[in-house]
Amino acid sequence: MAITASMVKELRENTGAGMMDAKKALTETNGDMEAAVDWLRTKGLAKAAKKAGRVAAEGLVGVAVEGNRGVAVEVNSETDFVAKNADFQGLVRSITAAALTVNDLDALKATQLSDKTVEDTLNAAIATIGENMTLRRMSVIEGESVAAYVHNAAADGLGKIGVLVALKGADNGIGKQLAMHIAATAPMSLGEADLDPTVVEREREVQTQKALEENAASTKPKPDAVIHNNIIPGRMKKFLEEVTLLGQKFVINPDVTVEQAAKDAGVEITGFLRIAVGEGIEKKQEDFAAEVAKTLAG
Repeated sequence: MAITASMVKELRENTGAGMMDAKKALTETNGDMEAAVDWLRTKGLAKAAKKAGRVAAEGLVGVAVEGNRGVAVEVNSETDFVAKNADFQGLVRSITAAALTVNDLDALKATQLSDKTVEDTLNAAIATIGENMTLRRMSVIEGESVAAYVHNAAADGLGKIGVLVALKGADNGIGKQLAMHIAATAPMSLGEADLDPTVVEREREVQTQKALEENAASTKPKPDAVIHNNIIPGRMKKFLEEVTLLGQKFVINPDVTVEQAAKDAGVEITGFLRIAVGEGIEKKQEDFAAEVAKTLAG
């Protein structure tokens, strides 16, 4: 029986097996889908599918810089214990190095690592380690110089938060300081022009409503013109200073802004990226008693 690409795709989706493993299973079973699933299970290659429903919110961020290009990759696991495993760390480091050669996540998944693609290598690791793992995202940044920093480092270039900063001008050591600042403050954007307009408008609405309510409750209310022309603009200015990288007070020297600190060092910040493990993933919480009961129930 001819094995079609759609059959291979269906089997991969049903089992989580790699492409070549799925094709071999179908070939060995003459295209019988159920038999192919069983064949993969007997080889331990369908184990990944059993884990796919679990939330993978731990893991590591890997960062790497080569020339004027930097990449950050997030690989998630179910537990922090696996994130501390040397094999897992080696896998993340290899995937991060491979990311230096591509521009997006799909291309990274299809990139070869030794004799398998990144995606198939990850599926094989799932089967071996017994936890769900996901290659969740990657980001690329370029500049005349690029500085990197990882927070809560598990190993060189691997940690819980990965930061890359692109600079115009030669980095004389300020790059890492800026990256550390970004790790600590998590700015929303580089400057005001880069900030999502919906975020700005939502904050303006909040500050407007807050100012009006405070004024209404005051024993000495201010004229509307003062509220709209002074108080609200002042609060918005403070908000923008707090959430934009260039406007923030530099954590290493709060007497100057980040923008000024960069200028003083002879560089210009042209971009940054910050990735924290598990951000945006909803973790399922269970109390200890429920967890024990679930374990005993099998």
